[in-house]
Order: sequence, then C-alpha cells, then structure tokens
Amino acid sequence: MQSFSEENYLKTIYHLGLKSDNKVSPTAIADALKNNPASVVDMLKKLGDKKFISYDKKKGARLTDKGIKAATEIVRKHRLWEVFLLEKLGYSWDIVHDIAEQMEHVQHKELADRLDKFLGYPDYDPHGDPIPKANGKVAQAFKTKLCDVQAGNKYRVLAVKDTSPEFLQYLLKLGITIGSKIKVLDKIAFDNSLLIQIGKGSKVNVSHKFGESVLVG
Repeated sequence: MQSFSEENYLKTIYHLGLKSDNKVSPTAIADALKNNPASVVDMLKKLGDKKFISYDKKKGARLTDKGIKAATEIVRKHRLWEVFLLEKLGYSWDIVHDIAEQMEHVQHKELADRLDKFLGYPDYDPHGDPIPKANGKVAQAFKTKLCDVQAGNKYRVLAVKDTSPEFLQYLLKLGITIGSKIKVLDKIAFDNSLLIQIGKGSKVNVSHKFGESVLVG
C-alpha cells in the first residue's frame, strides 16, 4: 500500500510520461507538484527502492510495470469519482477535480470496480479524459485542438486540456461544456485568435490559448 504522497508522485509521473517517451525529470515533477527538488529526488529514490519506477540521476524517472499498474489505478479512481460527483451529487465540473483529489486515495480493493459498475462503466470523465478500465485498457484520448482546425467547419467539444476552475468557469459562462457544438468562423492571423459561434447562438472572439485548451472532433 502506498502513502498519499507516493500516490501523488506516481500519478504525476504517469501524466508527465504521457507527454513524452523520455524519462520524466525531477525538475518537471517538482514544478508539477510545487515541491522542493531535493524532496523530489528523495521520493524518487524511495519509489525506485520499491520498484515503482526506474530512476537515473541524469535521465530521470520512468514507471515500471508495477508503477504503471499502481498509477493507472489511482487515475481510474480519480476520474470515476469525478463522474460520480458530477452525475450523482450534482457538483459542477469546475469543482469535481479538487474533491476527487481527496477521494482517489481511499484504499479498498473492490471500491473502484463497484463505482465503475454503478456509473455504467463510463469511458470518459467530465473533462473528456479517458478512464482506465479494470484491465488497464484506456479509451482513445482526444488530441485535436480547436486552434488547429479549419475555419468554416463545425466541431463538437470532446475534452479540455486546461481543467483549472478559472478556465472551466469561463467555459460555463460562454455556455460551453463537453458535447457543445462550435463553429470556427475566422482565424485571426494577427494574434492567432479565433472567432467562434457557440451552437446556434452567440459569436465570440477567443484567444489562441483558449483554442489550445479545447479539444474537438
């Protein structure tokens, strides 16, 4: 059984590792967790001793098969709790992440499986991130950013890369959630901003950063 801190490290290495085939540096982990680099190195050595990661001072850390299994279980619980909080308890999608951060550490062998069954085996969490299955398989992750699509076409919001409360609240203010339809009316060359139409309603200018944070299909 891992401690809360160990689980947070494993989950962070898992997420950072998805962005690169290379090992994850202690600096990247320290930035993600807002921890002291020296403390990060100490934890990496501890996780290495427990065979959760392979760690090299120069190259960084990579999850072992044991570490991948542990990290995937944590991510699975987190995302299932997000679905539960949104669909069953009525929390909004800008709040569920922080609550799920606490609930993901509940240690009970059958809990995730029972929760998964209760929710109807969802493939994605409220932000469009794929939920790992009990066998470790993961649904396709969405990658097409709004800023990269062609103007003149309609798209459906599938996921968001930025899950900060501020960005999610901004999306709600605009009337955008997972499944919303967006038409890109124009791409402004000057600053790469976008003119979009949300559903059949309002037209609004959004920044390039906005376009990078919304994934569509």
